[in-house]
Amino acid sequence: MASVMAVSSGCSILPKEDEEETLPAITPPKLSKKPEYVVKTDTLETKVRGSGRMMATKEEDLYFTDEANRRIKAMNVKTGDKVEQGQVIAELDVTEQESKLKQQRLQTRKDELAMIESLRKADEMSAESLEQAKIDFELKREELNKLEETIANAKLKAPFAGTIVTLYMKKGDSAQAYGVVATIADLAQLTVVATLNQDDLKKVSVGMEAVVDINGAGQHKGKVTQLPVPKEDDGNNGNQGNQGGNNQAKPIDTIDNYLVVQLDEMPQGLNRGAPLSVSIITQRKEKAVLIPLAALRSYSGRNYVQVVDEQGNKKEVDVEIGQQTATDVEIIKGLTPGQKVVGR
Repeated sequence: MASVMAVSSGCSILPKEDEEETLPAITPPKLSKKPEYVVKTDTLETKVRGSGRMMATKEEDLYFTDEANRRIKAMNVKTGDKVEQGQVIAELDVTEQESKLKQQRLQTRKDELAMIESLRKADEMSAESLEQAKIDFELKREELNKLEETIANAKLKAPFAGTIVTLYMKKGDSAQAYGVVATIADLAQLTVVATLNQDDLKKVSVGMEAVVDINGAGQHKGKVTQLPVPKEDDGNNGNQGNQGGNNQAKPIDTIDNYLVVQLDEMPQGLNRGAPLSVSIITQRKEKAVLIPLAALRSYSGRNYVQVVDEQGNKKEVDVEIGQQTATDVEIIKGLTPGQKVVGR
């Protein structure tokens, strides 16, 4: 009994051992694995893109050619009006010229009678005097012709039957020479027009396939039928762009300024001016060997990829590349379909 008590008392005297601390398991960080891609065959298309709108195939900006910048006396139409060929759209104020024309015609008639009398007396006049009389008469007739032309050009007429789609001026405005007054269009004949940057435009030719995405009407296939006419920068004495020194009028616009796409099937309910985008297929290759662009590596003019085998081993392989898009690249030499390549 005594010995048992001694043993138990001895145990109580010994200090308690510290409990063993439980340490959390340490998981080594996983190294990020680069993506792997399978070399495949597919149709590769290279495209250029631009934006545009629906435009009438028969559409024309109307303008006066009078360099005197006269005021508009009458505007005979409003936007949306249908007009016939030859109908007067607008008139310039040439009241002063009309009054002068009456006087000039009377004076010309008087000059004609004087000229007839001079010809009757040709034998009594020197050759120089007779020639001078003829020249003076022709100069006065030329003044009359110019005056008649000015009055005739004061009326702006519709070149064909159509609809006035836009008016840029109103009664009382000063019409600058070649400044656009109105736009007329045949709304029964609409087509797709687009603008591309100059570098992309050099890659396009008539007959190329296109995909047109029209706002509210979806995607439609078509073909390029016209390229924009090159513009000449010649100091511009013609009728393109702003004219007449400080003239800030709207530049003249025609369908010749655009790339034109004819749709295979024209959707119903389209309106002139509907915005759209155009994708033109400049190159296409069937059964091209492709990899994602992210798997191609380049260094000092060398193109190569990392190929991984079934055991997971990687090796670098030089490749020869062809067409490229924003996502894929064609491999002409160095890879075969079914191989795996490692992305960057």
